[in-house]
Amino acid sequence: MNYRTDLTIELTEAAGETDGVYTDYSEKNGVKIAHTVIASYHAAESIGKPQGEYYTLEMLPFSDNAFEPEECFEAASDILAGMLPKHGGILAVGLGNEGITPDSLGPKAAGRILATRHISHELAEKCGLAPLRQTSVIAPGVLGQTGIEAAEVIRSLVKSIRPSAVIVIDAMASRSLSRLGCTLQISDSGISPGSGVGNNRPRIDSDYLGTRVISMGVPTVVDMQTLAADLCGERRARRVDSGMIVSPREIDLLTDRAANFIGMAVNAALQPHIHPKELMQLF
Repeated sequence: MNYRTDLTIELTEAAGETDGVYTDYSEKNGVKIAHTVIASYHAAESIGKPQGEYYTLEMLPFSDNAFEPEECFEAASDILAGMLPKHGGILAVGLGNEGITPDSLGPKAAGRILATRHISHELAEKCGLAPLRQTSVIAPGVLGQTGIEAAEVIRSLVKSIRPSAVIVIDAMASRSLSRLGCTLQISDSGISPGSGVGNNRPRIDSDYLGTRVISMGVPTVVDMQTLAADLCGERRARRVDSGMIVSPREIDLLTDRAANFIGMAVNAALQPHIHPKELMQLF
């Protein structure tokens, strides 16, 4: 049975020990971190994910946890900062459809990222914000809204503003309830929008854009057939309609808090000289 998931950690767990796939575990500020490296083409084929680094952060459910930024953003922002180039502008992209709640994570997170490309160095100094790293932010919408693939919009922007890296944020699918709404994946291998719900769009990665791509996402949905297999076993799951996608009852709260978490983690990674609480007051 094909388990539908965007989380690399779930694919590696299902595959078992695989040559060329390495995972180590750590913990920081109560956040459990799995660092997975897919080191070879053969391993990528076996797992079903491109070569690269994948960080899986597991924490309290976003829908239940009213967190303080200084206690929770550090693990995610430190990982992101370590994966980004030290210099150059950044383009942050929120993928998805804000009108569909489980798919609204990307646009909501984009709305919480501090755009600074338009702020001159002189103005930043006068406001006490210097040094600001140049950051551009966009939520390009979806093909059905614009008639343009998000990947095409992003590539055009990259050619125009030439960022040193692109951060792409999107909602994801999980194969298990235990990781739904409480897991953040950060990767340097790019992203395939809609893959977790069977709506594959053109892949957004460094080969396509010509610059480094870091993807971030939180699972907001579970495929019904995959969920049934997790709860009842594969045999019974085959009777379930595989076209159904399930989201939690508190999906509005989940996406809002997950978007806030990601937005503030990105801000902390890009503007480390500004305190997270000060950043939160800007939104």
